[in-house]
Amino acid sequence: MKELQELFPSADGNGQQRGKILEYINTIITNMDELKDPSKLTLGRMPDYTEDYYNRLLVEAAVPKKGLPMDVTIEELMDLAKGHRFVNSNYVANAAPLPNIASILGHLVMVLLNGNALWDVEGSGAAKAEIKVTSMLSKVVGYDENTSAGYTTWGGQGAVFNSLRIAIARQFPKSNKEGIPNNIYCFCSELSHYSLYKSAEATGIGINNMIRVKINEDHSMDLEDLKSKMEKVISNGGIPVYVLATMGTTDTFGIDDIDRIKKITSELENQYKLQPIYVHADSAMGGMYTFFNDYDFEVNPLNFEEEVCSVLKNYQRKFKSIHLADSMVFDFHKLGQTPYITSLFLLKNKEDLRYVDLDSSETPYVGNRGYGSYHTSYTLECSRMGSAIPIYAALLSMGIEGYQSLLANYISVNIAFRESLLKELPNAAVTNEVSPVTTFRLYPDKVLWKEEKEGKLTREEVIDINQYNDEFAELIGIERDCIYFGNTSKQRLINVRDCDKRLAVYAHKFFSISPYTTIEDVNRYISFLKEHINAHSKSLVLA
Repeated sequence: MKELQELFPSADGNGQQRGKILEYINTIITNMDELKDPSKLTLGRMPDYTEDYYNRLLVEAAVPKKGLPMDVTIEELMDLAKGHRFVNSNYVANAAPLPNIASILGHLVMVLLNGNALWDVEGSGAAKAEIKVTSMLSKVVGYDENTSAGYTTWGGQGAVFNSLRIAIARQFPKSNKEGIPNNIYCFCSELSHYSLYKSAEATGIGINNMIRVKINEDHSMDLEDLKSKMEKVISNGGIPVYVLATMGTTDTFGIDDIDRIKKITSELENQYKLQPIYVHADSAMGGMYTFFNDYDFEVNPLNFEEEVCSVLKNYQRKFKSIHLADSMVFDFHKLGQTPYITSLFLLKNKEDLRYVDLDSSETPYVGNRGYGSYHTSYTLECSRMGSAIPIYAALLSMGIEGYQSLLANYISVNIAFRESLLKELPNAAVTNEVSPVTTFRLYPDKVLWKEEKEGKLTREEVIDINQYNDEFAELIGIERDCIYFGNTSKQRLINVRDCDKRLAVYAHKFFSISPYTTIEDVNRYISFLKEHINAHSKSLVLA
Protein backbone atom coordinates (compact mmCIF):
# COMPACT_ATOMS: atom_id res chain seq x y z
CA MET A 1 0.00 0.00 0.00
CA LYS A 2 2.91 2.35 0.61
CA GLU A 3 3.62 2.58 -3.12
CA LEU A 4 -0.02 3.24 -3.89
CA GLN A 5 -0.25 5.92 -1.20
CA GLU A 6 2.58 7.77 -2.90
CA LEU A 7 0.35 8.15 -5.97
CA PHE A 8 -1.98 10.41 -3.96
CA PRO A 9 -1.66 13.81 -2.26
CA SER A 10 -0.47 13.44 1.32
CA ALA A 11 -2.88 12.92 4.18
CA ASP A 12 -0.70 14.84 6.64
CA GLY A 13 0.66 17.67 4.48
CA ASN A 14 4.21 16.34 4.46
CA GLY A 15 6.77 18.15 2.35
CA GLN A 16 8.07 15.09 0.56
CA GLN A 17 4.82 14.29 -1.29
CA ARG A 18 4.12 17.99 -1.84
CA GLY A 19 7.55 18.32 -3.41
CA LYS A 20 6.81 15.43 -5.77
CA ILE A 21 3.53 16.97 -6.96
CA LEU A 22 5.21 20.34 -7.51
CA GLU A 23 8.04 18.62 -9.38
CA TYR A 24 5.55 16.84 -11.64
CA ILE A 25 3.63 20.06 -12.30
CA ASN A 26 6.89 21.87 -13.06
CA THR A 27 7.89 19.11 -15.49
CA ILE A 28 4.55 19.32 -17.31
CA ILE A 29 4.61 23.12 -17.64
CA THR A 30 8.29 23.10 -18.66
CA ASN A 31 7.73 20.42 -21.30
CA MET A 32 4.65 22.23 -22.61
CA ASP A 33 6.55 25.53 -22.80
CA GLU A 34 9.27 23.80 -24.81
CA LEU A 35 6.63 22.86 -27.39
CA LYS A 36 5.59 26.51 -27.89
CA ASP A 37 6.59 28.43 -30.99
CA PRO A 38 5.25 32.01 -31.20
CA SER A 39 5.01 31.71 -34.98
CA LYS A 40 2.86 28.58 -34.73
CA LEU A 41 -0.54 27.88 -33.24
CA THR A 42 0.10 24.29 -32.20
CA LEU A 43 2.21 22.83 -29.42
CA GLY A 44 4.90 21.10 -31.43
CA ARG A 45 4.11 19.55 -34.80
CA MET A 46 0.51 18.86 -35.75
CA PRO A 47 -0.17 15.13 -36.28
CA ASP A 48 -0.69 13.76 -39.76
CA TYR A 49 -4.42 13.13 -39.67
CA THR A 50 -4.58 10.21 -42.08
CA GLU A 51 -7.84 8.34 -42.56
CA ASP A 52 -6.77 5.63 -40.12
CA TYR A 53 -5.31 8.02 -37.50
CA TYR A 54 -7.97 7.49 -34.83
CA ASN A 55 -8.40 3.83 -35.70
CA ARG A 56 -4.71 3.26 -34.94
CA LEU A 57 -5.16 4.91 -31.55
CA LEU A 58 -8.13 2.68 -30.89
CA VAL A 59 -6.14 -0.48 -31.66
CA GLU A 60 -3.05 0.53 -29.67
CA ALA A 61 -4.76 1.68 -26.47
CA ALA A 62 -4.87 -0.71 -23.51
CA VAL A 63 -4.82 -0.47 -19.71
CA PRO A 64 -1.36 -1.54 -18.45
CA LYS A 65 -1.28 -4.55 -16.13
CA LYS A 66 1.02 -2.70 -13.76
CA GLY A 67 1.00 1.03 -13.24
CA LEU A 68 3.61 2.97 -15.20
CA PRO A 69 6.25 5.14 -13.52
CA MET A 70 5.16 8.76 -13.20
CA ASP A 71 7.80 10.03 -15.64
CA VAL A 72 6.45 7.66 -18.30
CA THR A 73 2.88 8.77 -17.55
CA ILE A 74 3.96 12.39 -17.97
CA GLU A 75 5.57 11.52 -21.31
CA GLU A 76 2.26 10.04 -22.44
CA LEU A 77 0.42 13.16 -21.31
CA MET A 78 2.85 15.32 -23.26
CA ASP A 79 2.16 13.18 -26.30
CA LEU A 80 -1.50 14.25 -25.99
CA ALA A 81 -0.39 17.88 -25.93
CA LYS A 82 1.65 17.62 -29.12
CA GLY A 83 -0.22 19.19 -32.01
CA HIS A 84 -2.89 20.69 -29.76
CA ARG A 85 -3.78 24.28 -30.55
CA PHE A 86 -2.46 26.81 -28.06
CA VAL A 87 -4.24 30.14 -28.10
CA ASN A 88 -1.88 32.93 -29.06
CA SER A 89 -2.02 35.71 -31.63
CA ASN A 90 -2.29 33.11 -34.41
CA TYR A 91 -5.72 31.97 -33.21
CA VAL A 92 -8.53 34.16 -34.58
CA ALA A 93 -11.26 31.56 -35.08
CA ASN A 94 -13.71 31.32 -32.19
CA ALA A 95 -14.32 32.29 -28.58
CA ALA A 96 -11.97 29.71 -27.05
CA PRO A 97 -9.48 31.94 -25.27
CA LEU A 98 -6.39 31.47 -23.16
CA PRO A 99 -7.25 30.90 -19.46
CA ASN A 100 -5.64 33.46 -17.17
CA ILE A 101 -3.27 32.29 -14.45
CA ALA A 102 -5.67 33.00 -11.59
CA SER A 103 -8.36 30.82 -13.16
CA ILE A 104 -5.82 28.03 -13.70
CA LEU A 105 -4.90 28.23 -10.02
CA GLY A 106 -8.61 28.30 -9.15
CA HIS A 107 -9.06 25.19 -11.28
CA LEU A 108 -6.21 23.53 -9.41
CA VAL A 109 -7.81 24.39 -6.07
CA MET A 110 -11.10 22.98 -7.36
CA VAL A 111 -9.36 19.72 -8.35
CA LEU A 112 -7.47 19.43 -5.05
CA LEU A 113 -10.64 20.05 -3.03
CA ASN A 114 -12.53 17.67 -5.33
CA GLY A 115 -15.89 18.67 -3.91
CA ASN A 116 -19.31 17.90 -5.29
CA ALA A 117 -21.08 21.23 -5.72
CA LEU A 118 -24.43 19.48 -5.27
CA TRP A 119 -24.24 19.92 -1.49
CA ASP A 120 -22.12 22.11 0.78
CA VAL A 121 -21.35 19.16 3.04
CA GLU A 122 -19.50 17.58 0.10
CA GLY A 123 -18.39 20.80 -1.59
CA SER A 124 -18.24 23.70 0.86
CA GLY A 125 -15.58 25.55 -1.16
CA ALA A 126 -17.63 25.32 -4.33
CA ALA A 127 -20.79 26.40 -2.52
CA LYS A 128 -19.04 29.42 -1.01
CA ALA A 129 -17.59 30.44 -4.37
CA GLU A 130 -20.94 29.95 -6.13
CA ILE A 131 -22.73 32.25 -3.68
CA LYS A 132 -20.03 34.89 -4.05
CA VAL A 133 -19.94 34.74 -7.85
CA THR A 134 -23.74 34.84 -8.09
CA SER A 135 -23.81 37.96 -5.93
CA MET A 136 -20.95 39.63 -7.84
CA LEU A 137 -22.53 39.13 -11.25
CA SER A 138 -26.05 39.97 -10.05
CA LYS A 139 -24.71 43.38 -9.01
CA VAL A 140 -23.00 43.82 -12.39
CA VAL A 141 -26.15 43.11 -14.43
CA GLY A 142 -28.72 44.80 -12.18
CA TYR A 143 -30.33 41.82 -10.43
CA ASP A 144 -31.07 42.05 -6.71
CA GLU A 145 -28.48 39.76 -5.14
CA ASN A 146 -30.90 39.03 -2.28
CA THR A 147 -33.49 37.49 -4.59
CA SER A 148 -31.38 36.16 -7.47
CA ALA A 149 -29.79 32.72 -7.72
CA GLY A 150 -27.09 31.08 -9.77
CA TYR A 151 -25.22 27.87 -10.29
CA THR A 152 -22.55 26.56 -12.61
CA THR A 153 -23.64 24.30 -15.43
CA TRP A 154 -22.50 22.75 -18.70
CA GLY A 155 -22.09 25.85 -20.82
CA GLY A 156 -24.63 28.04 -22.58
CA GLN A 157 -26.43 24.86 -23.65
CA GLY A 158 -27.00 23.96 -20.00
CA ALA A 159 -28.39 27.41 -19.27
CA VAL A 160 -30.78 27.29 -22.24
CA PHE A 161 -31.99 23.83 -21.29
CA ASN A 162 -32.43 24.67 -17.61
CA SER A 163 -34.23 27.93 -18.37
CA LEU A 164 -36.62 26.20 -20.79
CA ARG A 165 -37.24 23.52 -18.19
CA ILE A 166 -38.10 26.19 -15.61
CA ALA A 167 -40.29 28.07 -18.11
CA ILE A 168 -42.41 24.99 -18.79
CA ALA A 169 -42.72 23.98 -15.14
CA ARG A 170 -43.54 27.55 -14.07
CA GLN A 171 -46.55 27.68 -16.37
CA PHE A 172 -47.49 24.02 -15.93
CA PRO A 173 -46.44 22.90 -12.45
CA LYS A 174 -47.91 19.43 -12.95
CA SER A 175 -45.94 18.83 -16.15
CA ASN A 176 -42.99 17.32 -14.25
CA LYS A 177 -45.26 14.45 -13.24
CA GLU A 178 -47.87 14.33 -15.98
CA GLY A 179 -45.84 15.37 -19.02
CA ILE A 180 -45.95 18.57 -21.03
CA PRO A 181 -48.92 19.86 -23.06
CA ASN A 182 -48.57 19.45 -26.82
CA ASN A 183 -49.52 23.05 -27.61
CA ILE A 184 -46.67 24.99 -26.01
CA TYR A 185 -44.16 26.94 -28.08
CA CYS A 186 -40.77 28.60 -27.77
CA PHE A 187 -39.33 31.34 -29.98
CA CYS A 188 -35.82 32.34 -31.07
CA SER A 189 -33.90 34.19 -33.76
CA GLU A 190 -33.07 32.28 -36.92
CA LEU A 191 -29.42 32.93 -35.98
CA SER A 192 -29.70 31.75 -32.38
CA HIS A 193 -27.43 28.99 -31.16
CA TYR A 194 -28.57 25.42 -31.78
CA SER A 195 -28.84 24.97 -27.99
CA LEU A 196 -32.56 25.69 -28.13
CA TYR A 197 -33.01 23.19 -30.95
CA LYS A 198 -31.47 20.50 -28.75
CA SER A 199 -33.41 21.69 -25.70
CA ALA A 200 -36.72 21.61 -27.56
CA GLU A 201 -35.96 17.98 -28.37
CA ALA A 202 -34.89 17.09 -24.84
CA THR A 203 -37.76 18.77 -22.98
CA GLY A 204 -40.35 17.20 -25.26
CA ILE A 205 -41.64 20.45 -26.77
CA GLY A 206 -40.41 19.20 -30.13
CA ILE A 207 -38.58 21.20 -32.75
CA ASN A 208 -41.79 21.74 -34.71
CA ASN A 209 -42.92 23.89 -31.79
CA MET A 210 -39.73 25.95 -31.87
CA ILE A 211 -40.50 29.03 -33.98
CA ARG A 212 -37.62 30.81 -35.69
CA VAL A 213 -37.89 34.58 -36.11
CA LYS A 214 -36.35 36.59 -38.95
CA ILE A 215 -33.44 38.93 -38.30
CA ASN A 216 -32.77 42.60 -38.96
CA GLU A 217 -29.82 44.02 -40.86
CA ASP A 218 -27.79 44.11 -37.61
CA HIS A 219 -28.54 40.40 -37.03
CA SER A 220 -30.86 41.10 -34.12
CA MET A 221 -34.31 39.54 -33.94
CA ASP A 222 -37.03 41.20 -36.04
CA LEU A 223 -39.50 42.01 -33.29
CA GLU A 224 -42.41 42.66 -35.62
CA ASP A 225 -41.93 39.15 -36.95
CA LEU A 226 -41.69 37.83 -33.38
CA LYS A 227 -44.97 39.46 -32.39
CA SER A 228 -46.70 38.29 -35.56
CA LYS A 229 -45.59 34.70 -35.08
CA MET A 230 -46.53 34.68 -31.42
CA GLU A 231 -49.98 35.99 -32.26
CA LYS A 232 -50.38 33.34 -34.95
CA VAL A 233 -49.52 30.62 -32.43
CA ILE A 234 -52.03 32.03 -29.94
CA SER A 235 -54.78 32.29 -32.56
CA ASN A 236 -54.27 28.59 -33.35
CA GLY A 237 -54.66 27.58 -29.72
CA GLY A 238 -50.97 27.48 -28.88
CA ILE A 239 -49.36 28.83 -25.72
CA PRO A 240 -46.08 30.76 -25.92
CA VAL A 241 -43.97 29.90 -22.88
CA TYR A 242 -40.44 30.98 -23.76
CA VAL A 243 -38.45 33.49 -25.81
CA LEU A 244 -34.70 33.15 -26.28
CA ALA A 245 -33.07 36.57 -26.61
CA THR A 246 -29.58 36.19 -28.06
CA MET A 247 -27.10 38.64 -26.58
CA GLY A 248 -24.32 38.15 -29.08
CA THR A 249 -24.93 35.61 -31.83
CA THR A 250 -22.09 33.10 -32.24
CA ASP A 251 -20.94 34.22 -35.69
CA THR A 252 -21.96 37.85 -36.01
CA PHE A 253 -22.55 39.12 -32.45
CA GLY A 254 -26.09 40.24 -33.17
CA ILE A 255 -27.75 41.54 -29.98
CA ASP A 256 -31.50 41.23 -29.46
CA ASP A 257 -33.51 44.08 -27.91
CA ILE A 258 -34.60 42.64 -24.55
CA ASP A 259 -36.41 45.82 -23.56
CA ARG A 260 -38.75 45.60 -26.56
CA ILE A 261 -39.06 41.81 -26.27
CA LYS A 262 -40.32 42.19 -22.71
CA LYS A 263 -42.79 44.89 -23.82
CA ILE A 264 -44.14 42.61 -26.55
CA THR A 265 -44.51 39.63 -24.20
CA SER A 266 -46.20 41.83 -21.58
CA GLU A 267 -48.64 43.21 -24.16
CA LEU A 268 -49.56 39.70 -25.32
CA GLU A 269 -49.95 38.49 -21.74
CA ASN A 270 -52.40 41.31 -21.00
CA GLN A 271 -54.26 41.06 -24.30
CA TYR A 272 -54.74 37.29 -24.29
CA LYS A 273 -54.77 36.68 -20.50
CA LEU A 274 -51.59 34.57 -20.65
CA GLN A 275 -49.29 33.51 -17.85
CA PRO A 276 -45.93 35.35 -17.82
CA ILE A 277 -43.79 34.34 -20.81
CA TYR A 278 -40.27 33.41 -19.79
CA VAL A 279 -37.42 35.36 -21.43
CA HIS A 280 -33.92 33.92 -21.26
CA ALA A 281 -30.94 36.03 -22.31
CA ASP A 282 -28.49 33.75 -24.09
CA SER A 283 -25.50 35.88 -23.15
CA ALA A 284 -22.97 33.06 -23.45
CA MET A 285 -21.08 35.06 -26.05
CA GLY A 286 -21.77 38.63 -24.95
CA GLY A 287 -22.26 38.44 -21.21
CA MET A 288 -18.85 39.86 -20.35
CA TYR A 289 -19.80 43.11 -22.08
CA THR A 290 -22.18 43.81 -19.19
CA PHE A 291 -18.99 44.90 -17.43
CA PHE A 292 -19.35 48.15 -19.39
CA ASN A 293 -22.88 48.84 -18.11
CA ASP A 294 -21.63 51.50 -15.67
CA TYR A 295 -18.65 52.75 -17.67
CA ASP A 296 -18.59 56.55 -18.02
CA PHE A 297 -17.77 57.19 -21.68
CA GLU A 298 -17.72 60.95 -21.17
CA VAL A 299 -14.88 60.69 -18.67
CA ASN A 300 -13.43 57.58 -20.38
CA PRO A 301 -11.09 56.74 -17.49
CA LEU A 302 -9.32 53.93 -19.41
CA ASN A 303 -8.68 56.18 -22.44
CA PHE A 304 -10.25 53.99 -25.11
CA GLU A 305 -10.08 55.21 -28.71
CA GLU A 306 -13.09 57.13 -29.96
CA GLU A 307 -14.15 54.41 -32.42
CA VAL A 308 -13.89 51.74 -29.71
CA CYS A 309 -15.98 53.91 -27.39
CA SER A 310 -18.61 54.23 -30.10
CA VAL A 311 -18.95 50.43 -30.34
CA LEU A 312 -18.98 49.98 -26.56
CA LYS A 313 -21.58 52.70 -26.03
CA ASN A 314 -23.86 50.84 -28.43
CA TYR A 315 -23.32 47.65 -26.44
CA GLN A 316 -23.94 49.46 -23.18
CA ARG A 317 -27.29 50.69 -24.45
CA LYS A 318 -28.33 47.13 -25.32
CA PHE A 319 -26.89 45.30 -22.32
CA LYS A 320 -28.27 47.71 -19.74
CA SER A 321 -31.68 46.09 -20.24
CA ILE A 322 -30.44 42.55 -19.60
CA HIS A 323 -31.79 42.71 -16.05
CA LEU A 324 -35.29 42.47 -17.55
CA ALA A 325 -34.63 38.85 -18.54
CA ASP A 326 -35.76 36.05 -16.26
CA SER A 327 -32.34 34.46 -16.56
CA MET A 328 -29.03 34.72 -18.38
CA VAL A 329 -25.68 32.96 -18.63
CA PHE A 330 -22.02 33.85 -18.28
CA ASP A 331 -19.73 31.58 -20.28
CA PHE A 332 -16.45 32.48 -18.63
CA HIS A 333 -14.64 29.93 -20.78
CA LYS A 334 -15.35 32.24 -23.70
CA LEU A 335 -14.48 35.91 -23.15
CA GLY A 336 -13.98 35.46 -19.41
CA GLN A 337 -10.61 33.80 -20.10
CA THR A 338 -11.09 30.73 -17.86
CA PRO A 339 -10.69 26.96 -18.50
CA TYR A 340 -13.41 24.74 -19.90
CA ILE A 341 -15.99 24.37 -18.55
CA THR A 342 -16.91 27.41 -16.47
CA SER A 343 -20.46 28.69 -17.03
CA LEU A 344 -22.82 30.32 -14.58
CA PHE A 345 -26.60 30.16 -15.03
CA LEU A 346 -28.04 33.26 -13.35
CA LEU A 347 -31.73 33.67 -12.44
CA LYS A 348 -33.51 36.85 -11.53
CA ASN A 349 -35.85 35.19 -9.04
CA LYS A 350 -34.61 32.23 -7.02
CA GLU A 351 -38.22 31.29 -6.25
CA ASP A 352 -38.45 29.99 -9.84
CA LEU A 353 -36.21 27.09 -8.83
CA ARG A 354 -38.98 25.57 -6.73
CA TYR A 355 -40.76 24.52 -9.93
CA VAL A 356 -37.94 22.12 -10.83
CA ASP A 357 -36.70 21.17 -7.37
CA LEU A 358 -36.83 17.60 -6.12
CA ASP A 359 -38.73 16.59 -3.04
CA SER A 360 -36.29 15.79 -0.24
CA SER A 361 -37.65 12.25 -0.11
CA GLU A 362 -36.18 11.67 -3.57
CA THR A 363 -32.64 12.42 -2.33
CA PRO A 364 -32.49 10.48 0.95
CA TYR A 365 -28.69 10.57 1.20
CA VAL A 366 -28.47 14.38 1.01
CA GLY A 367 -31.75 16.23 0.76
CA ASN A 368 -33.43 15.30 4.03
CA ARG A 369 -30.42 15.47 6.29
CA GLY A 370 -30.53 17.85 9.23
CA TYR A 371 -27.05 19.18 8.44
CA GLY A 372 -25.89 21.12 5.43
CA SER A 373 -27.76 24.16 4.14
CA TYR A 374 -26.82 24.39 0.45
CA HIS A 375 -28.45 21.55 -1.44
CA THR A 376 -28.82 22.22 -5.18
CA SER A 377 -31.35 19.48 -5.91
CA TYR A 378 -32.86 21.68 -8.65
CA THR A 379 -29.85 21.17 -10.95
CA LEU A 380 -29.98 18.47 -13.59
CA GLU A 381 -26.55 17.24 -12.52
CA CYS A 382 -26.25 15.14 -9.38
CA SER A 383 -22.47 15.33 -9.51
CA ARG A 384 -21.46 18.93 -10.17
CA MET A 385 -17.91 20.24 -10.45
CA GLY A 386 -16.99 23.30 -8.39
CA SER A 387 -16.25 25.48 -11.42
CA ALA A 388 -17.39 28.59 -9.55
CA ILE A 389 -13.92 28.51 -7.95
CA PRO A 390 -11.92 29.34 -11.13
CA ILE A 391 -14.60 31.91 -12.05
CA TYR A 392 -14.17 33.51 -8.63
CA ALA A 393 -10.38 33.57 -9.01
CA ALA A 394 -10.65 35.21 -12.45
CA LEU A 395 -13.03 37.90 -11.21
CA LEU A 396 -10.72 38.73 -8.30
CA SER A 397 -7.54 38.93 -10.39
CA MET A 398 -8.97 40.69 -13.45
CA GLY A 399 -11.44 43.05 -11.82
CA ILE A 400 -13.93 45.09 -13.81
CA GLU A 401 -11.26 47.34 -15.32
CA GLY A 402 -9.09 44.40 -16.34
CA TYR A 403 -11.95 42.86 -18.28
CA GLN A 404 -12.88 46.24 -19.75
CA SER A 405 -9.35 46.79 -21.06
CA LEU A 406 -9.10 43.28 -22.52
CA LEU A 407 -12.50 43.40 -24.24
CA ALA A 408 -11.83 46.86 -25.61
CA ASN A 409 -8.55 45.62 -27.12
CA TYR A 410 -10.42 42.86 -28.96
CA ILE A 411 -12.67 45.48 -30.53
CA SER A 412 -9.73 47.71 -31.39
CA VAL A 413 -7.98 44.86 -33.22
CA ASN A 414 -11.25 43.90 -34.90
CA ILE A 415 -11.77 47.42 -36.25
CA ALA A 416 -8.22 47.53 -37.61
CA PHE A 417 -8.66 44.13 -39.26
CA ARG A 418 -11.86 44.97 -41.10
CA GLU A 419 -10.45 48.31 -42.29
CA SER A 420 -7.33 46.62 -43.64
CA LEU A 421 -9.35 43.76 -45.14
CA LEU A 422 -11.49 46.11 -47.22
CA LYS A 423 -8.46 48.16 -48.25
CA GLU A 424 -6.19 45.26 -49.25
CA LEU A 425 -8.63 42.66 -50.59
CA PRO A 426 -10.85 44.07 -53.36
CA ASN A 427 -12.88 40.83 -53.58
CA ALA A 428 -13.83 40.79 -49.87
CA ALA A 429 -16.98 42.09 -48.19
CA VAL A 430 -17.53 42.52 -44.45
CA THR A 431 -20.88 40.94 -43.68
CA ASN A 432 -21.66 42.03 -40.11
CA GLU A 433 -21.69 45.15 -37.94
CA VAL A 434 -18.63 46.29 -36.00
CA SER A 435 -18.15 43.87 -33.12
CA PRO A 436 -15.55 41.63 -31.52
CA VAL A 437 -16.17 39.38 -34.53
CA THR A 438 -15.68 40.19 -38.21
CA THR A 439 -17.43 37.94 -40.70
CA PHE A 440 -16.32 38.34 -44.30
CA ARG A 441 -17.23 36.81 -47.63
CA LEU A 442 -14.99 36.44 -50.66
CA TYR A 443 -16.00 36.62 -54.33
CA PRO A 444 -14.35 35.11 -57.42
CA ASP A 445 -14.60 38.46 -59.21
CA LYS A 446 -16.37 41.59 -58.03
CA VAL A 447 -18.07 41.94 -54.63
CA LEU A 448 -21.81 41.22 -54.78
CA TRP A 449 -22.73 41.40 -51.10
CA LYS A 450 -25.19 44.27 -51.53
CA GLU A 451 -26.95 42.46 -54.37
CA GLU A 452 -27.04 39.22 -52.36
CA LYS A 453 -28.64 40.92 -49.36
CA GLU A 454 -31.25 42.50 -51.60
CA GLY A 455 -32.17 39.11 -53.10
CA LYS A 456 -31.06 40.02 -56.62
CA LEU A 457 -28.95 36.91 -57.28
CA THR A 458 -30.16 33.53 -58.40
CA ARG A 459 -30.00 30.40 -56.29
CA GLU A 460 -27.21 29.01 -58.46
CA GLU A 461 -25.16 32.20 -58.18
CA VAL A 462 -25.35 32.18 -54.37
CA ILE A 463 -24.48 28.49 -54.23
CA ASP A 464 -21.45 29.10 -56.46
CA ILE A 465 -20.22 31.88 -54.17
CA ASN A 466 -20.81 29.65 -51.16
CA GLN A 467 -18.76 26.92 -52.79
CA TYR A 468 -15.96 29.38 -53.53
CA ASN A 469 -15.83 30.34 -49.84
CA ASP A 470 -16.12 26.74 -48.69
CA GLU A 471 -13.15 25.73 -50.85
CA PHE A 472 -11.14 28.67 -49.53
CA ALA A 473 -11.95 27.65 -45.95
CA GLU A 474 -10.65 24.16 -46.69
CA LEU A 475 -7.48 25.63 -48.20
CA ILE A 476 -6.56 27.85 -45.25
CA GLY A 477 -7.68 25.14 -42.84
CA ILE A 478 -4.78 22.98 -43.98
CA GLU A 479 -2.40 25.54 -42.47
CA ARG A 480 -4.39 26.07 -39.26
CA ASP A 481 -1.19 25.48 -37.29
CA CYS A 482 0.06 28.81 -38.71
CA ILE A 483 -3.05 31.03 -38.51
CA TYR A 484 -6.48 29.69 -37.73
CA PHE A 485 -9.48 31.63 -39.07
CA GLY A 486 -13.00 30.54 -38.23
CA ASN A 487 -15.79 29.91 -40.73
CA THR A 488 -19.51 29.30 -40.75
CA SER A 489 -21.91 27.75 -43.23
CA LYS A 490 -24.83 29.85 -41.95
CA GLN A 491 -23.80 33.42 -41.27
CA ARG A 492 -27.31 34.52 -42.15
CA LEU A 493 -30.17 33.67 -44.53
CA ILE A 494 -30.87 35.64 -47.71
CA ASN A 495 -33.54 35.68 -50.41
CA VAL A 496 -32.82 34.73 -54.02
CA ARG A 497 -34.73 35.93 -57.03
CA ASP A 498 -35.67 32.55 -58.55
CA CYS A 499 -36.62 30.53 -55.47
CA ASP A 500 -38.90 31.00 -52.44
CA LYS A 501 -36.53 29.22 -50.08
CA ARG A 502 -33.97 31.48 -48.39
CA LEU A 503 -30.36 30.35 -48.61
CA ALA A 504 -27.62 30.26 -45.97
CA VAL A 505 -24.55 32.43 -46.52
CA TYR A 506 -21.08 30.93 -46.09
CA ALA A 507 -18.56 33.29 -44.51
CA HIS A 508 -15.21 33.42 -42.76
CA LYS A 509 -14.66 34.64 -39.22
CA PHE A 510 -11.99 36.75 -37.59
CA PHE A 511 -12.28 36.70 -33.82
CA SER A 512 -9.42 38.16 -31.81
CA ILE A 513 -9.55 36.50 -28.36
CA SER A 514 -5.92 36.42 -27.20
CA PRO A 515 -4.37 38.99 -24.84
CA TYR A 516 -1.26 38.68 -27.02
CA THR A 517 -3.05 39.89 -30.16
CA THR A 518 -2.37 43.52 -31.07
CA ILE A 519 -3.08 45.84 -33.99
CA GLU A 520 0.47 45.16 -35.20
CA ASP A 521 -0.58 41.57 -35.99
CA VAL A 522 -3.22 42.65 -38.52
CA ASN A 523 -0.78 42.95 -41.43
CA ARG A 524 0.25 39.34 -40.87
CA TYR A 525 -3.38 38.16 -41.02
CA ILE A 526 -4.04 40.08 -44.23
CA SER A 527 -0.85 38.80 -45.86
CA PHE A 528 -1.87 35.22 -45.01
CA LEU A 529 -5.27 35.74 -46.65
CA LYS A 530 -3.83 37.42 -49.76
CA GLU A 531 -1.31 34.64 -50.25
CA HIS A 532 -3.99 31.97 -50.08
CA ILE A 533 -6.46 33.89 -52.23
CA ASN A 534 -3.82 34.02 -54.96
CA ALA A 535 -3.17 30.30 -54.57
CA HIS A 536 -6.91 29.61 -54.68
CA SER A 537 -7.33 31.67 -57.85
CA LYS A 538 -4.47 29.80 -59.57
CA SER A 539 -5.97 26.44 -58.65
CA LEU A 540 -9.31 27.49 -60.16
CA VAL A 541 -7.62 28.56 -63.40
CA LEU A 542 -5.79 25.24 -63.63
CA ALA A 543 -8.99 23.34 -62.92
